[in-house]
Amino acid sequence: MDLVIDFLNEIFWGYVLVYGLLAVGIYFTLRLGFVQIRMFPEMIRSVIGAKEEDKAGITPFQALCTSLASRVGTGNIAGVAVALYLGGPGAIFWMWMVAGVGMATAFAESTLAQLYKIRDDEGRYRGGPAFYLARGLRARWAGLIFSVCLILSFGLVFNAVQANSIADAALGAFGLPKLVTGVFVAALTAVIIFGGIQTIARVAEYVVPFMAAAYVAVAAYALIINIGEVPAMLALIVRSAFGLEEVAGGVTGGMMAALMNGVRRGLFSNEAGMGSAPNIAAVATPDPHHPVSQGLVQSLGVFIDTLVICTATALLILLSGVLDPTSGVTGTQLTQEAVSHHIGGFGHSFIAIAIFFFAFTSIIGNYAYSENAMTFLGLGHKGPVTVLRIAVLLMVLWGAYESVATVFNAADASMGLMATINLIAILLLSGIVIRLLRDYTQQRRAGKKPVFLASQMPELAGQIDAEIWTRK
Repeated sequence: MDLVIDFLNEIFWGYVLVYGLLAVGIYFTLRLGFVQIRMFPEMIRSVIGAKEEDKAGITPFQALCTSLASRVGTGNIAGVAVALYLGGPGAIFWMWMVAGVGMATAFAESTLAQLYKIRDDEGRYRGGPAFYLARGLRARWAGLIFSVCLILSFGLVFNAVQANSIADAALGAFGLPKLVTGVFVAALTAVIIFGGIQTIARVAEYVVPFMAAAYVAVAAYALIINIGEVPAMLALIVRSAFGLEEVAGGVTGGMMAALMNGVRRGLFSNEAGMGSAPNIAAVATPDPHHPVSQGLVQSLGVFIDTLVICTATALLILLSGVLDPTSGVTGTQLTQEAVSHHIGGFGHSFIAIAIFFFAFTSIIGNYAYSENAMTFLGLGHKGPVTVLRIAVLLMVLWGAYESVATVFNAADASMGLMATINLIAILLLSGIVIRLLRDYTQQRRAGKKPVFLASQMPELAGQIDAEIWTRK
C-alpha cells in the first residue's frame, strides 16, 4: 500500500500539480488580463467596503479570515524555513511568483463557487468545487470523489498533523506532555466546531487578524533594526533565484533547487487551485452582490498568505544570518533560532505560540470545508455532522500524541487527486469566469455597483440557484 501511495504522490506532486498549478495560474493570469494586479484595489474594497448582512451566509471579511485560518498554518513557519534550507534565498523569489499567478487561479475557483452555490435544508449557503462539478459540468461522480477526498485530507488527517505540530512546539518550549496538549486543543476545537460554520467564522474574524498582525510585527521589527541590510538581501534573493549566487543556493544548489523548492512550498502554503478555499467562499454573502466580488476576496487571501506572512518568515531568517545549509538545522528549529536572534530568548516561546495559533486556526478552518462537503454528500444533517465532529476531535487527540507520517502521505495523495479534479473543472468552466469578470468591470466603469442576475446568463438555467441571483 505504501508503494502505491508513494507512486501517486510522485505523480501528483512531482509532475501533475507542480506544473499543472503553475500552468493554470499563468493561463488565468493571461485570460483574465492580470486581474490580480489591475483589480487589487477592488479586492480591498470587496473586503472592507462590504455592508450587506444576510443570515444565510457569512460576511466577506469572515470568509477571508476563515480561508486564511486554513491557509496560514505551520507551512508558513516551518515550510518557508525548509524552502530556504533546500533552495536558498532564491526560493523566496519563486514563492512570490507562484503566489502571483496563484491569485488568478484563486479568483477563478472562488468566483465559480459563488455562482453555483445553493441553500441547504436550513437555508444556509453551501457550495464549492463539488457543486460546480455537479451543476456546471454535470459530473456529480467527480463531485463525490472530490468531497470524500476533502473530508479525508483536510477534515481528518491534516488536522492530526496540525495538532502534532502544536504538541511538539508545546513540549519543546514549555515541557507540556503531548497528551495534555492534545486534550486541551481537542476541547477548544469542540467548543468552536459544534457551533457550526457561523461560529467558526466569528472566531476566525478576531483570531486570524490578531495572529497575523503579531507575527508580521515581529518581522517588521527585524526589518527596521536591520534596514541597512535590506537592499543587499533583496538583491541576494533575486540573484539566487536565477543561480547567480551559488554560495547561497541551499543544500542542492543552483537555480533549479531554488525554483522547485520555492514553487512547491508556495503552492502548498497558499492552496490556490487546490479547491479548498472555494468551500468557504461559497458560504459568503458577497457585497457587491456578484460572484466576482468573492473571487476577489479569496485572491487577496493568497496575497496575504504568501506575499505577507511567508515573506515575514523569510525576512526573519535571512536577516538573522542563521541560515546555514551545512548545519542540518531547518524547519521550525531554524525559524526559532532566527527569531531568538532578533528578540532574544523569548524567540523560542514566541514561535511555539505562533504555531499554536497558526495550527489551531487551520484545524477549525479545515473543519469548515469538511462540513460543506458533507452537505454535498447528502450528509449535512445533525447526526452525520456530529459524527464528523467527533472524528475530527479524535484525530486531533491522536495526532497530538502519535507520529502521523504514513497517514500524512495518504492525505497528500488524496489532496493531489482533489486538486487535479478541481483544476480540470475550472479550466472547463473558464469561459464563464471570463464573462462574469467582464460583466463586473463593465458595471464598475459605468459607475454602477455591480449586481449579477441569473437572467443575464439564461443558458445556466437549472444549473444555478435563480432565487439567490434574482434580487438586486
